[in-house]
Amino acid sequence: MAAVVPIVGAIGLWLVTGSILSLWLAALGPLIAVATLADAARSARRDRRLHHADATRVQAEVAQAVARRHDEERRRAWARHPDVASFLARDDEVWRRSPDRDDVLVIGEGEIASDVRITGGEGDARAIALRARSSRLSHAPVIASLHAGVVVVGNAVIAAAVQRALVIQLCLALPPGDLAIVGPLTDGLAWMEALPHRVVGAPRRLAVVLSGETVPSEADIVIACSAPGDPLPPQCGTVITARSPDSATVERGGEVSEVSVEALAVEQAAAVAAMLAERAERVLGLRVRDSGPVTLADLAAPVDLAAVDASRSGLAAVIGLEGREPAVVDLVADGPHAVVAGVTGSGKSELLITWILALCRTRSTREVTFLLADFKGGTAFDSLARVPHVTGVITDLDGAGARRAIESLRAEVRWREGELAAAGARDILDPRVALPRLVVVVDEFAALLGDHPELHAVFADVAARGRALGIHLVLGTQRAAGVIRDSLLANCPLRISLRVTDAADSRSLLGTDEAALLPGGAEGRGHALLRRAGDARPRPVRVALSGPSDIDAAAARGGDERPRRPWLPGLPPRLSLAELAELSPTAVNGEVLLLGLADEPHLQRQRAATLRIEDRGLLVLGGPGAGLTNAVALAAAQAPSAVMRIPAAPEPMWDAIATLAAEPPPPGSLVCIDDLDAVAMRLPPDYAQVAIERIEELVRRAGSDGVLILASAHRLAGAVARIADLFPKRLLLPFPTRTEHIAAGGDPAAFVPGAPPGRGVLDGTALQVALAPRLPSLAPDPSPDWCPSAPLTAFATRRSPAARAALDEWERRGVRSVSVDGYAADPAVTADGPVVVVGEPDDWQRHWRLLADARGDHDLVVDTSCAAEFRLLTGARTLPPYCESGRGRAWLISAGGDAVRIVLPSAEVRPNRPRAWP
Repeated sequence: MAAVVPIVGAIGLWLVTGSILSLWLAALGPLIAVATLADAARSARRDRRLHHADATRVQAEVAQAVARRHDEERRRAWARHPDVASFLARDDEVWRRSPDRDDVLVIGEGEIASDVRITGGEGDARAIALRARSSRLSHAPVIASLHAGVVVVGNAVIAAAVQRALVIQLCLALPPGDLAIVGPLTDGLAWMEALPHRVVGAPRRLAVVLSGETVPSEADIVIACSAPGDPLPPQCGTVITARSPDSATVERGGEVSEVSVEALAVEQAAAVAAMLAERAERVLGLRVRDSGPVTLADLAAPVDLAAVDASRSGLAAVIGLEGREPAVVDLVADGPHAVVAGVTGSGKSELLITWILALCRTRSTREVTFLLADFKGGTAFDSLARVPHVTGVITDLDGAGARRAIESLRAEVRWREGELAAAGARDILDPRVALPRLVVVVDEFAALLGDHPELHAVFADVAARGRALGIHLVLGTQRAAGVIRDSLLANCPLRISLRVTDAADSRSLLGTDEAALLPGGAEGRGHALLRRAGDARPRPVRVALSGPSDIDAAAARGGDERPRRPWLPGLPPRLSLAELAELSPTAVNGEVLLLGLADEPHLQRQRAATLRIEDRGLLVLGGPGAGLTNAVALAAAQAPSAVMRIPAAPEPMWDAIATLAAEPPPPGSLVCIDDLDAVAMRLPPDYAQVAIERIEELVRRAGSDGVLILASAHRLAGAVARIADLFPKRLLLPFPTRTEHIAAGGDPAAFVPGAPPGRGVLDGTALQVALAPRLPSLAPDPSPDWCPSAPLTAFATRRSPAARAALDEWERRGVRSVSVDGYAADPAVTADGPVVVVGEPDDWQRHWRLLADARGDHDLVVDTSCAAEFRLLTGARTLPPYCESGRGRAWLISAGGDAVRIVLPSAEVRPNRPRAWP
C-alpha cells in the first residue's frame, strides 16, 4: 500500500492540475518500498549475527559443561570399575569390597553410554551434534558380565598378554576368599602359581584356558584365549578380537564396539602376582607356597602317642599337620568308624595308606590287624603287601573276592562274639580277652556297592556292632551323599574330607561347604578337613605322605607272630589232583571221587569237594573253555570201577549209547557223557531222538543200577533240558554272559565275569575244579574193509565213484560183480565163485523176489547212499547202526539178521581205465 498510494495521488493531481510535474510524485512509492525492504534486510542480518553469536557462546558453555560432567562421570566409572593400571595407581583399592566389582570385568577402554542429557536446539545441526556427543562417554571402562566368560581372539602373543591383564585385574578386584583359580596350569600359565587364589577355595572358581585346552567342568568363570579360526569355548559369551592393544573389537550380546585393551607381559604379571602373594601373607596370613609335602617319618618321631593313648586300648595315629601341630586321630575315641571322602587326584589313597602305616609302626599284630579292599583298580595297597599287620587285600579285579571276603567278615563277627562269650566279657576292652582290633579299610566304597549293593546291609550291621567286637571301618569314597546311607553314616562320627566337587557332599559329611571350596590340582592335593564328633566345625589338615622307610618301620614293628587271618585267600586259578588229594586222604582209597577245592567263607574254611557213586548223577554246565571236558576227565581218571565214556564221534557215540541201552553197566560204574547238548546235533533227527531217549532212560535208572552218570553241556534246550532236570547235582562253570549263567539255573549275584576255567558253583558253594591228569590218547582201531565171502551178496547202492571203487577192490580180490538184471537172466553165475549182485534201489524193487531171497537167505549190503530206502529194502522196523555218509559205510544183513555197520573198500579207480557199471 505504501508503494501504490503515491502513484494514485500523483495521477489524481495530474488530472486536476494537468501539470506533468505531478506525475514525478508517482515514483516516490516504489522508492519508499525499496528503501523499506532494504532496511528490513539490513535489520534481519544484524539480528542473525547477534543470535548466532549468542548461540555459539551458549553451545560453547554447554560443551564445556558436558566435558566437565563427562570427566566426572569418567572418573566415577574408572573408580567403580578400575583396570590393572587403576588398581596399581591406588593400592587401597586392591581387594576392596564393592558390589560394583563383584560380577563385572573391565575388558578395555572405549565409548559407552553417558548419563548426561541435553534438551533444546531443535533444528540446529551443531546442537544436534552436541546432544549426540553428550550421550556417549569416551575413554571409559567397557565392562562385561563376569560369569558370561571372556575369550580373547588374536595371535598367540597379543592374546596371551590381554588374557594375563584380565586375570590380574580379577585377582586385584577379588580377594582369595572370594575367588579361586582351578584347573591345571600349563607352561604358559606357570606365572599364576604365585597367586594366592590358587591356595584356598572360594565360591567363585576361575579357569584360565589357553588355546586348544579344555575348560574344567568345575569352573564358574572362564577367561580363555583362542587363535583366529579356532572354535570358541561355549562358556565364553564375550569375544575380544585383539589386533593390538590400541585396536580391538568387543562382541557381546550381539553388539560390536571398538576398544583399546590392556596387555601385560609375563614379567609384569609375575611381579603383580608376587605382590599379591606378599599382600595375602601380610594381610590374610595366607602362605601361597607351603614348604612342601609333609612326610610321615618327620611327624612320627617327635609325637608321643603314649600321652594321647595312655592305655594303649585306643588307635591313635598321626596322619598329618593341623596348622603347625601334628594331627592325631583315634579310631576308638573319635570313631569307632570313619569316612574319608575326596575326588580323584585329591590324595584319598595316600591318606588311607598313611593312616594304616601310622598305626602299624606303633603297634604289633597282637594289637591291630587290617583287611584292605581296593575297588579303584586293584593297585592302591600293593605297597602294603609285606606289612605283617595286613591280613589280606580285596580288589575289584577279583569279581567274587568282595562277596567271599564279606562273608568271611560275617564269620569273623560270629567268631569274635563266640570268643567274648567264652571269656564272659562284654567287649574287647575286657582284660580277659586277647583279641587284636581289626580295621577294615575300603578304598572307593561306592564302587564296591555298585558291584554288590546287597553288601551295604552287611557294613551297616558291622558298623552297629563293631565297637564292642573291636572291628572298625574306614570307608573311602569320592562322594558321600547318596552313597552311604544314614544308618551307616550315623555310626561313623569321624569324618575326613579332601576336595569334593559337590557342595552337597561336603554338607553331608562335614555340615559345611568348605570341602567343595578346597583347591584342586597338584597344589590342593593332600589338603583335607577333619571333623570329629566333638568338633564344632571342620579343622584344616595337611595329610602326610608315606614312603618305603615307613613301610620298613611298620614291617619291623609287626613282630614274628603272624596274625590270624579273618579270611582265607581266594581259590587258586589252577589246582592239581595231587594237591587236592592231600586235603582228602579217603579219596586215595577210592571211596570218593575228588572234584575240586570248595570255598566256604561263612565257615572260614576250604575243603575238598567230592563225588560218590551214590550221588547218581552230576551235570556240569559252562561256556566254551570253561573246563567241562576237564571235569569229566577228572572223574573218569579216579573211577574205582568200570568207566564208560560216550565218544564224541557220531558212529562210536551211537554204538556206546546202544550198548548201554542193551546191557546196563555193572554197579559202581561211571558213565561219562561229554557235550550232552551236542548229541542231538551230531546225529540225524531220527537217530538223535532215539539217542536222547536212551540217555534219559539211563539217567532215570542210575539209582537202581548203582551207577554214577557224569555229563557236561553248554546249553539247556529242548530234550536236553528235560534230561538235565533228572540230575540230582549240578555244577555251574563260567559262562561268557550273565544271561547264560541265569539260563543255566545260576544265581545272578554269583556270576563272576572273567572267572578262570574250572571255577564253578556246586550246591551253592564256590569251588575250583582240579586239573585232570594227562592220559595218553588212544586212537580208535581202524575198522577193516569188508569183503564179500558168501556165494551170493546183494549190494544196493547208487552209481558213484565210491561204489565203483568198492566193486573194483572186490574184483581184485576175486569177487565178481553182476547187475541185478544180469543175475535175473542167468542165476548160474554163482557157480564160478562169490558174486556180488549190484543194483540201485529201483532195480531191486523191480526184482522184489530176488531181493526177498537175498535178505532172507544171503548177505544184503545197503550203501549209506540208499539210507532213505533202507527200511523199504530190508523190511526192518528199527534203526540200523548209525553210519556217516560219504565215508564208505554200509549196512550188512546176513540171512535176515540185525543190520551191522561195515566199511567198504576205497581203492582208487585208475583214470585211464574207467570201470563200467555192471
